[in-house]
Amino acid sequence: MGSEASSPEADARELVLADLRRRMSAVPARGQEATARIPGEQPLRRDLLPVPAPLAELLPGGGLPKGAVVAYSGAHSLLAGLLAAVTGDGGYAAVVGLPRLGLLAAAEMGAQLSRLAVIADPGPDPGEVAAVLLDGLDLVILGLDGVAVPPARCRVLAARARNRGATLVVAGGGWTDPALRLDTRVSGYDGLGAGRGRLRSVCLDVRVSAKSGRPRHGRMDLCAKAGRTEWLARDTMSRVAEVTDLREAVS
Repeated sequence: MGSEASSPEADARELVLADLRRRMSAVPARGQEATARIPGEQPLRRDLLPVPAPLAELLPGGGLPKGAVVAYSGAHSLLAGLLAAVTGDGGYAAVVGLPRLGLLAAAEMGAQLSRLAVIADPGPDPGEVAAVLLDGLDLVILGLDGVAVPPARCRVLAARARNRGATLVVAGGGWTDPALRLDTRVSGYDGLGAGRGRLRSVCLDVRVSAKSGRPRHGRMDLCAKAGRTEWLARDTMSRVAEVTDLREAVS
């Protein structure tokens, strides 16, 4: 243990974490900045983070709960939508361990990249990096790369998120007892033609499962319009998820 603590790898990791902590201290405190809203628009509850409008219809309260852990699986496009919704509304976010998550796609959805930190390679302990980021950011998306996090570590990180009032989204791995589960599947495309057409939209099937209440299921389209990418609801349903498993919607 002693030799590991003084190894070059451990020293480099401590330097990275120290740098992250310095950067977190420079981030404005949550709530200091506000974003102007459209007149008549229903304000979001203070204990929720904004999400794309079609997803809000499926979530309890209409947003992601602050201070909670959300387990996510499926298409990265909705993760980009979460980043766009939070940073576009004046919040700060980070992506850890997801090098293939498209920042261009997030920007086309309205993300403010100046409010977004990206740690593509967090090293051997991405959870420790995420824990530091939770100190100062509103949303942290952590890629687990197929790893199942031990229950004791889940409890530690969940407590960190709760105490800091930040939302942790864990993607692509196993997590014990999250507040919400979001599962997405691409169920179709529109605009492709004989190998030469242009992709106009992607349809996602989304399932939301909370600790209490029955799961909700809905469909939403991700549409390209004049250099922007918009989310549109398609036959959104707040019904129980005894429906056909979402995997059957994917060929």
